[in-house]
Parts: sequence; structure tokens; C-alpha cells
Amino acid sequence: MRVNKYVAQATGLSRRAADRAIEAGRVRINQKQAVPGDKAGPEDSVYLDNGRLVLNPVPTTIILNKPAGYVCSRSGQGSKTVYDLLPREYRRLKTVGRLDKDTSGLLLLSDNGELANTLTHPSYGKNKVYQAGLNKKLALKDKKKLLTGVRLADGPSKFINIADCSDKVYEITLQEGRNRQIRRTFQALDYKIVKLRRIKFGDYSLPAQLGEGEWELIET
Repeated sequence: MRVNKYVAQATGLSRRAADRAIEAGRVRINQKQAVPGDKAGPEDSVYLDNGRLVLNPVPTTIILNKPAGYVCSRSGQGSKTVYDLLPREYRRLKTVGRLDKDTSGLLLLSDNGELANTLTHPSYGKNKVYQAGLNKKLALKDKKKLLTGVRLADGPSKFINIADCSDKVYEITLQEGRNRQIRRTFQALDYKIVKLRRIKFGDYSLPAQLGEGEWELIET
């Protein structure tokens, strides 16, 4: 297989990140510095930054129903981290995208770099669906603004769809994933989010039977 795919499967990096590592001279095949387009097989020894890579024959992906109050980083910096919810053998997995500390719901963790790239790179246009509870009912004029674009400090924010779920609870669909984007967008229109939960990410949906803090292995 191509060496960028080998590095991606062995490390959980995306193909693009693997390409950058190869171009930076960080990858060797046996004793030779790898170049883009090189191939590596089971008989080869592949190194990244002088550490030998072990190819994962079957990628591992889990879906976690993240509770609010947990961060997605490994260190936590004083906060509870999603890795505290996982068995030790799965703490090596990387989050596919992130949820902020106050947001709950669907979180994928995987060592499949290709899957992570497909779900998170803007060129693939994967939808994310959230349930947002607001402090007040959404006015029709503001719903129209959310669908046409609300100006934020880091550029316009536009939702693809907004559906009423119940009183002051709305289902939000968007493709972007900027930092706290949904919260900041509603705040710009003088609304406060009191609860935010992701229920879908690309082709993956939050299983109804999965309680908060619970996880399950999925096929990818």
C-alpha cells in the first residue's frame, strides 16, 4: 500500500496529515527516507520520527454519548475528560471532531485516519445535527436570519435547516464546525442556549439505547 495510507492506518492520522509528515522528512521505510508515492508492505519497517509504526489490521471506532461537563482533550486541565469514560485499551483513540465542554451527545473516537478526514474535512460537506434548547421561543424573523447567515467575528454563520422539536427546542443542521459556533450564532441574535446535544454526524446517529457516558464499538 502507499506509505501515506500505511502511516494513516498505523497512527490514526488523516491521509493529508500523513502526507505532510512524509513531505517534512519525518517518515522512513527501512533505512530510506520516504517520499510521496512510495509503497510499504508487511515486510517493511516504517518509522515516524524514529518510532517504528505497527499497522492496525482492523481500525477501531467507538461512539460515545458524551455527557455535558466533560472535555475532549486528554489532559483535561482540571476538568473531567471523555477518556475517563473509556476502558484503558481505547484511550489511545482520537476524537473525530470535538464537542465543547457544555455540549453532550454523539462523539466518535477512532484510529481510522481516513474516516476522520472524511467526516471532518470541509470538502466532504458532512452534516451535523444538534438539538438546541433555547431560553425563549425563536422568532420567525430570526429563524430566517439563521438560514441566510448571521455575521460573527470569524465570518458568517449559516444553518442548513432548523426544525421545531418542542417548546423552545429546535433541531439544527449545519456543515461547519467552528469553535462554539451554534452558541455564538444564537447569542448574536440575543438568545441563550440552555442545552445543546449532537444527535447525528455524517452517516452516524446517536443510538437511542445509549445512555449518557456509555459507549459502543461500531463498524466503519
